[in-house]
Amino acid sequence: MSSPRRGWSAPPRARARAGTWWSPPVSDPSSEPVQSQEPPVLEGALRSAAEEMFGDRLESAVRFVDHLSSTGIEWGLLGPREVPRLWERHVLNCAVVGDLFAEGALVADVGSGAGLPGLALALARPDSQFILIEPLERRVAWLDMVVEDLGLENVDVVRARSEQVVGNIAVDIVTARAVSALKSLLPLTVPLLQGSGELLAIKGRSADQEIAAAAKTLKRFKCSAPEIETVGADLLDEPTTVVRVRVGAGR
Repeated sequence: MSSPRRGWSAPPRARARAGTWWSPPVSDPSSEPVQSQEPPVLEGALRSAAEEMFGDRLESAVRFVDHLSSTGIEWGLLGPREVPRLWERHVLNCAVVGDLFAEGALVADVGSGAGLPGLALALARPDSQFILIEPLERRVAWLDMVVEDLGLENVDVVRARSEQVVGNIAVDIVTARAVSALKSLLPLTVPLLQGSGELLAIKGRSADQEIAAAAKTLKRFKCSAPEIETVGADLLDEPTTVVRVRVGAGR
């Protein structure tokens, strides 16, 4: 991969102090309100893994999980059933992907949603800069609130679809999780690399089939043959599967 790119300048953004300006979205009065949940306890092997991944940012990672289990549920970013497995299935599952980054990388996370993987990675890799790209206003407001509350200086949130920012940024790495199948994901992500860099797409058991279905699209975007990487096997019971696609000089 090419050396990390410099020169990203965050767009001007007025952000009120977290805790003083936001309110949960108004729900349908005919439906039952979704209540926040108690965050899962971090202990045992999971705590050891979190300490390894987040180091002196562990307290911030715990606070992120608190947000996911409370405001994340109330705002409709996550379902209540996900709360008991937030650490192993979501936060740590995403954070371990940072092991694939070069130091000082500039990273765009497409379809950031509840900050997975973008915020988890930003906590794990404070040396890198992250641009979270999310088109939905509610999710952007939540991301802004959490970034402010956690004091993350290495994160900028952009409300846009990925194709709207092509040409305005050039990053080293694009990440994505649960956005779309690889065939559809490539046109949304590869142009952000502007000819050089790599896509790291968090996938599941269908990774092989998605790669096969994307053969023509991979060729059209002049990508290398995708590699399936497994990360976090030394920390997690279920390691994370990543489809790694290189473009340009880093191929």
